[in-house]
Amino acid sequence: MADKKVAVIGAGLMGNGIAQVSIMAGYDVVLVDIKDEFVDKGYAQVEEGIKKLEAKGKLGEGVSAADVMAKIEKSIDLASAVKDVDIVVEAVIEKMDIKQQVCKTVMDNGPSHVIFASNTSTMSITEIGKDCGAPDRVCGLHFFNPVPLMRLVEVIRSTDSSDETINRISEYAQVLPCLRGKRYIAEVLKDRPGFIVNRLNAPVQIYMNWVFDQMEEKGITPEQIDADGKIMPMGPCELADYVGIDTLMHTANYYAETLSPDFKPGKTVLKMVEEGKLGRKTGQGFYDWSAGRPKIDKSNPAGLFKLDNSMAILLNEGCRILEEGICTGFKTIDDANMAGMNTPGPFGAGKKQFAQWAEMLEKLADETGKDYLKPCELMKSGGFAKMRK
Repeated sequence: MADKKVAVIGAGLMGNGIAQVSIMAGYDVVLVDIKDEFVDKGYAQVEEGIKKLEAKGKLGEGVSAADVMAKIEKSIDLASAVKDVDIVVEAVIEKMDIKQQVCKTVMDNGPSHVIFASNTSTMSITEIGKDCGAPDRVCGLHFFNPVPLMRLVEVIRSTDSSDETINRISEYAQVLPCLRGKRYIAEVLKDRPGFIVNRLNAPVQIYMNWVFDQMEEKGITPEQIDADGKIMPMGPCELADYVGIDTLMHTANYYAETLSPDFKPGKTVLKMVEEGKLGRKTGQGFYDWSAGRPKIDKSNPAGLFKLDNSMAILLNEGCRILEEGICTGFKTIDDANMAGMNTPGPFGAGKKQFAQWAEMLEKLADETGKDYLKPCELMKSGGFAKMRK
């Protein structure tokens, strides 16, 4: 392990999770935020996680929680915190100017070999590093939540990242423990919106916005839509409540700006956000959550939402990811989706059903008026089947 010390900037949910797996891997860590109360809270959450593992006997023979916690320190002074670190992982708020500022401060004050990795899920890595003075030492390192449990880490190459930067950050990511199996590192070869897994799943929301609007127009109930998604652990409406209706709106707006206006949020989502019906966190969304998880009657499906349409959309987007050179093979996309979302990617089924699914998408694009859903050339031809790795 050539790199020994890591600074994690931002002590919130993602940051403290990254700090926890880093000390478990044997790195010295400094956890940094702008206020003592933020750092103290993040530190306490790391300690709680480590103590739980100690109680379960999962820290290794003769290793105590105190031994592991000895590897972490706290700071609210970014410039001095990074003076002697090898790797910096940034997990601050999703605002470009703040990320750029943090990146520049790190490069101005850190050693000449320090690398800066952003855990952003949406921002351009190239943009974050462009004015920092050493853009070749900037890359993306996108973890999935919660960090100790989710296997996937996407390593993102910006336009400027050097091979050495990508190799070093990949080595670091590879040794971070995961409590649910082996870490899976997916290398993202191009800095494009959504990287691999979020990008793959994004356009399903175009379809869902249309379904929600149809539901409202036709007086169909959320239960009926969720009954349509019979084999899903959570139907579309319950899942939307769980994720947060405002989160769906922000994500849709981001992709509407960066990929296609077809991603714009639908009327139903905008109205719910306006009314403060944001789902589980506010107690009311499509369902009433005030007494806990709602009991949903799935006996009367509407026949409006079709799971096959979602699978076809995923396959099409996976083919776009391949066409754009974001990764070289469909195996990476399928494996990354499994590691980041706990659901299989679309290519296994898609190899047999691509022709039928392409036809379905032509119809769906016409019905919804959303051209982004039209099948791309690689999907229609089935040429993706030759691009396994």
